[in-house]
Amino acid sequence: MPAARIRSWKTIALATSAVLVGLVLPTATAAPASATTTAYDDTYYANAIGKTGTALKSSLHTIISDQSTLSYSALWNALKVTDQDPNNSSNVKLLYSGISRSKTLNGGNSGNWNREHVWAQSHGDFGTSAGPGTDLHHIRPEDVTVNSIRGNKDFDNGGSSFTNSGGSLTDSNSFEPRDAVKGDVARMILYMAVRYEGDDGWPNLEPNDSVNNGGTRFHGRLSVLKAWNDEDPPDSFEERRNELIYTNYQGNRNPFIDHPEWVESIW
Repeated sequence: MPAARIRSWKTIALATSAVLVGLVLPTATAAPASATTTAYDDTYYANAIGKTGTALKSSLHTIISDQSTLSYSALWNALKVTDQDPNNSSNVKLLYSGISRSKTLNGGNSGNWNREHVWAQSHGDFGTSAGPGTDLHHIRPEDVTVNSIRGNKDFDNGGSSFTNSGGSLTDSNSFEPRDAVKGDVARMILYMAVRYEGDDGWPNLEPNDSVNNGGTRFHGRLSVLKAWNDEDPPDSFEERRNELIYTNYQGNRNPFIDHPEWVESIW
C-alpha cells in the first residue's frame, strides 16, 4: 500500500479516537418483558386482564388468594414433585447451587437438602405455619449449608463465591443467585408481595429497594429484582412447577410466571 494511503488511514484512526475520548456510552439495560397471552387469560385471570398498577395488583391478590394450604411436613413430598430434576427423576434440582441431589437426602444434616424460604421467614416473622411459611410458590429445595449461607439476606448484585455456590454470590448483607434462576427468585418474591397483603391474618409483605431489611416485612432490592425478571424470563422448569402447584397442591398460580410483563405494570 502506498505510504500516502497508510498515513491517510492513520489520520482517520487518530481523528476517530479523538472524537471518542470522553464519550460515555449508554449502560446496557434489560428490555422490559414483552406482553404474553396464556390459556388462563379468559378464565383464571379474566378479572385482571387490561388492568395496570394498583388495580392490577388488587385484582391479582383476590385471584391468587383463593388457594389451599399445605402443612410444613407436606412440603417434603411436594418438593420432590415440583422440583424434580428433568434429567433424573430420582433427584431434585437445588435452587441456588443448581446441584442435582437424591430425593431421599432431605433433612437437616450436611449433605442434605432442606426447605428454603426464598422470601425469608424473618421478613414478616411468619415462621412455618400454614400460609406464607408453607407456600410452595416460594419454597424450594436447597443444600443445607447453602441455605444457611443465604440466611435471611436480601437479594442484590455482587459478592463472593462459596462452596457449592453454582455461580451464586454473597456478601455481608445480600445474596445473588446464579444467573439461571435470577428471574425465578424475582417472580417468587413479587408473588409473595401480591399474595400477602395483610388482610388474612398474615403480614403485608412488600418489596423495597433496600438491603438489611432484617426482621421487617420488606424484602429487597426491588430495582434489581425487576431487572432479573427481564434478564431471565420463565423457562420450562419454572412453568412446569407453576402448573403442578396449581393443579396438584394449592390451586393458585404465580401470575408473574404467566405474565412477566405484569411486574413492570405494578412496580
